[in-house]
Amino acid sequence: MSSLKEDALKYHSKGRPGKIAVVPTKPTNTKRDLSLAYSPGVAEPCLAIAENSEDIYKYTAKGNLVAVISNGTAVLGLGDIGAEASKPVMEGKGVLFKIFADIDVFDIEVNTKDVESFIQTVKNISCTFGGINLEDIKAPECFEIETRLKEELDIPIMHDDQHGTAIITGAALLNALELVGKEISKVKVVYNGAGASAISCAKIMLALGVSPENLVMCDSKGVIRKDNPALDSIKQQFATDRDIHTLTDALQNADVFVGLSKADVVTQDMIRSMNKDCIVFALANPNPEIQYDLAMASRPDIIMCTGRSDHPNQVNNVLGFPYIFRGALDVRATKINEEMKIAAVHALAKLAKEPVPEMVLLAYEEKNVTFGRSYIIPKPIDPRLITTVSPAVAKAAMDSGVAKHPIKDWEAYHNTLLNRLGNESNFMRALTDKAKQAPKRVVFSEADNYKILRAAQIVKDEGIAIPILLGNRSKIEQIIAEHDIKLGDVQIIDPMEHEEKRNAFAAILFQKRQRKGITLYEAKKLVRDRSYFAPMMVETGEADAMISGLTKNYPSTIRPALQILGKEEHTSVVAGMYIMLSKKGPLFFADCTVNPDPTVKELIDITALANAAVKKFNIQPKTALLSYSNFGSASGEVPSKMAEVRSALKAMYPQMVVDGEIQANIAMNQKLLKENFPFSELNGEPVNTFIFPSLSSGNITYKMLQALGAAEAIGPVLLGLKKSAHILQIGSSIREIVNMVTIAVVDAQEKQ
Repeated sequence: MSSLKEDALKYHSKGRPGKIAVVPTKPTNTKRDLSLAYSPGVAEPCLAIAENSEDIYKYTAKGNLVAVISNGTAVLGLGDIGAEASKPVMEGKGVLFKIFADIDVFDIEVNTKDVESFIQTVKNISCTFGGINLEDIKAPECFEIETRLKEELDIPIMHDDQHGTAIITGAALLNALELVGKEISKVKVVYNGAGASAISCAKIMLALGVSPENLVMCDSKGVIRKDNPALDSIKQQFATDRDIHTLTDALQNADVFVGLSKADVVTQDMIRSMNKDCIVFALANPNPEIQYDLAMASRPDIIMCTGRSDHPNQVNNVLGFPYIFRGALDVRATKINEEMKIAAVHALAKLAKEPVPEMVLLAYEEKNVTFGRSYIIPKPIDPRLITTVSPAVAKAAMDSGVAKHPIKDWEAYHNTLLNRLGNESNFMRALTDKAKQAPKRVVFSEADNYKILRAAQIVKDEGIAIPILLGNRSKIEQIIAEHDIKLGDVQIIDPMEHEEKRNAFAAILFQKRQRKGITLYEAKKLVRDRSYFAPMMVETGEADAMISGLTKNYPSTIRPALQILGKEEHTSVVAGMYIMLSKKGPLFFADCTVNPDPTVKELIDITALANAAVKKFNIQPKTALLSYSNFGSASGEVPSKMAEVRSALKAMYPQMVVDGEIQANIAMNQKLLKENFPFSELNGEPVNTFIFPSLSSGNITYKMLQALGAAEAIGPVLLGLKKSAHILQIGSSIREIVNMVTIAVVDAQEKQ
């Protein structure tokens, strides 16, 4: 079994099977709660809805509930695999709706290929939902199904396979044409592929201004021509009478190519035959109609888009459907019409021209990403999508007369959209993208472990890092063979095979520690230990970062890194910081792992290190110095210490946003903070960085939050070392190891 197959099956089956669940949104802890949730209290909203059907939006989840419905006849690139087999995809679509737009989803798999039966099934259950997303239904049936349902139902309905790609491609086309200075009415457009997505893309482009006589469509038999008597009514709309018969003919002197077909059907010569400043949408997945590198090498003036995330200008449907449905639901639109789709096109095009926020910049090695040939559509991680696309769609619904619940206060609506989403997942997505921009060599000091090897394969396959495996060669190779782990030509280093390297490392260690009680003989013994060998590889430049600690206690792992790599200049300490991924966004806790009872001087340096680290993640730190006292409300050693730290920090770093001493609950509650301590500079934006007075308080807090499921912990991230070294918690999961490797790579990028 391949590693990807094994991982995918484990992902979907481990723990609770599947990817989604129903979660109560009201209290259910007491007998009274249950009597309100169900009998007898539930009768009251039932009667209210019976009297006024619109009250269903007031008393039930309908207004935020979308059905993702398929019959499994055109699932991804798998084809007609059946309704049951389509369910994992439909659940996945539900996940995307939730994480990007806070829309709840029931996935519905309808086991019929009969159009009438399918339509009737959807109509019969439609009263449950605020909207319907049709998914993975083959052409031409999908056209009739969507058209009929839109005519016969009064809720927003969209077949995303048709319109999602079309909307994103339309936005990219507008911006690409602006960059090359071409008029949309004059450009010649060639399509390869005549399925649901291609038909919808073509219709959007015509609506945007492409001239019908300038649009040519090819199917598997060649150019769709008017003299072909076998054409169905849909293809007839795009038939041409020009004397062209093949894709090669059609691309001669074309301005735009749109591929929604299969891999490798376009050659470099075909691209070279296109007009100056050609625009190429090679959207076949996973492999485009022409490989990105080949297309870019064919000519210098090309603007290239693919469906892949590892190239610029990714046409990704997640830029569209969550936000289109969000806007439609929020005004209770009776349909998703052409005006709403065109509004989404223009909103996406406009967003790409605006300054890119820091969170998105984090995903790039460049310090600045601006509108241009390699950035003509926003990135899926852009947090502004929900506040840009959804309002545009909502307004278009209102202007076109299909909104039953118009928005009156746009500023309040904007704030509602901002508050809908937690930011915990966006943080790691952005970090992962940044790591991929310049993957670093990461040495794993405990590579004779299954979890480490699986994590190494994942970061290699994902392009996050270049693994170096440190350990007993025969044991590593045995685990790789037993578990069919695909690591290819990844370097394996067995310290016992490298006496000359050990002696060189020992000499360096002896020079560093000869006045710290280590003899040359002891240094030679120590470097046989991988806890010393790994940081030596980082110190000498044979690796950029190290990961250790999965099977060893923390002190015995961190000590060699401290001795060999040393502290950064201008700091008295090395500290440990946990990144807690919460619904409020990432929270940063320091020091939770290194300094048991830090002094005032050490706390000053810990705070400075934490602030610098948070800034490297492109987040502006806002720091609370924690205690059991609020600004002098209680006396004691800890409140006095934290107050002294605050005074010193403000003198040394006047621009730093930091305050304390303060209790954790007050620091995290802006309402309480403003009411009781209006003078505190922590008022305003939420606090995101927390400095603990002792290791015990920090360690207890992060572990309790982690155990309660209130936040996912990433760390500890070591602060203050000259080079990138990070220590795992004993027993970390593969996911946690991958997250730490990602942090280590980004840390190494910054340190270099």
